[in-house]
Amino acid sequence: MQKVKIKMTDQNSKSDLMEKIISLCKRRGFVFPGSEIYGGLANSWDYGPLGAELRNNIKQLWWNRYVHRRDDIVGLEAAIIMNPKVWEQSGHVATFNDLLIECKGCHQRFDQEKMESGKCPLCGKEKFTEPKLFNTLFKTFIGTVEDAKSTAYLRPETAQGMFVDFKQVLDTSRKTVPFGIAQIGKAFRNEITPGNFIFRTREFEQMEIEYFIPVPKIESDWQDVFEIWRKEMHSWTEAIGINTEHIRDYEVPETERAHYSKKTIDFMYEFPFGEKELYGLAYRTDFDLKNHFPEPPYRDNHSPVGEHESYWPHVIEPTWGVDRSVLAILCEAYTEDGDRVVLKLKPYLAPYKAAVFPLVSNKPDIAGKAREIYDTLRKKYAIAWDDRGNIGKRYYSQDEIGTPYCITVDYQTLEDDTVTVRARDSAQQERIKVTELPEYIGSRVGMLS
Repeated sequence: MQKVKIKMTDQNSKSDLMEKIISLCKRRGFVFPGSEIYGGLANSWDYGPLGAELRNNIKQLWWNRYVHRRDDIVGLEAAIIMNPKVWEQSGHVATFNDLLIECKGCHQRFDQEKMESGKCPLCGKEKFTEPKLFNTLFKTFIGTVEDAKSTAYLRPETAQGMFVDFKQVLDTSRKTVPFGIAQIGKAFRNEITPGNFIFRTREFEQMEIEYFIPVPKIESDWQDVFEIWRKEMHSWTEAIGINTEHIRDYEVPETERAHYSKKTIDFMYEFPFGEKELYGLAYRTDFDLKNHFPEPPYRDNHSPVGEHESYWPHVIEPTWGVDRSVLAILCEAYTEDGDRVVLKLKPYLAPYKAAVFPLVSNKPDIAGKAREIYDTLRKKYAIAWDDRGNIGKRYYSQDEIGTPYCITVDYQTLEDDTVTVRARDSAQQERIKVTELPEYIGSRVGMLS
């Protein structure tokens, strides 16, 4: 069979790939439209059983890599709703704005900066109102009275929790600069034109690190650390199965950078709907800590300048989007191999590490042996069970959701205690002793590291 990796060479093929991925996600339980039984909610998506597993595997891989396997980074889980003064001090209340325009034809509103042409994407009209500033913070109220004193916000980024807790993390972890604080969590932005499936949504999840460094004496002091993290982010994309040749580093010009950034690089990926930001890396200087702490929060007792030197550390901030990671991984993994669809996920990211089949389900001895193997393996790995239809259809079904290995229990198993193991990518099969299965699977699905 001829293997075809869908290439995004023209608009038709790009659109076709996106439709296939969306269809696969809904059909197989990766991503569902949110609140669908009530007509849905624009750009609201729910992750089904397989999507939840894929997301959790991505997050576990990230946490193991940057928190468990390093001694210079600690984890944090800050509250989503914070004191509104946090967002005033951080500058978000004053500066977190989009330029909003309204189509005079259909009266729908759009973010002017995200308009790809001078025409309304809904009705095609070319007449719009003058742009007006629209604050994208999600506003809510605390308590029973909805007034200015009870106003609060759903956080638009996870970073501020790491800044306001900086001193407490420092005191309890006893870390010294340079060190980082890592967090995985939801953020919310009331954007006007979200879209492109799960790429841009109002509710999204970030994996983020605030890496604190000493006050730079010369430019290279922070630039060297910035470069280390730039290379590390490229290494991460390889680890999750994204070809680095599909990533382009784009240095954001000063006029487009966030208010806190002295330098920002966007890691651009060629999605089916165009080249868009996948991840970001920013040098936030000491902007945030100075806004939150009137006095320097860090004292260096081993400073070469003199003991007890106090200062506001500077910050390098690498940011990874969970939802965009999922989408990019699916785009990279989607492959058509003859009449079958294969999702070539990295084995350690696959929702199921293996699937167990009884060759025939109506034979108690075979089905019982298969169930025994299934129960043993799932104590350690995420394992699927399938006894529906013929064996060929089961193979194709597991290929489509990215399961790396399929284990079939047959008549020979009852004779010599071996099973057939089929590899997803090559479709090759081999006989393996049942007692060797845990080690066989473990050595091939890899460690989440």
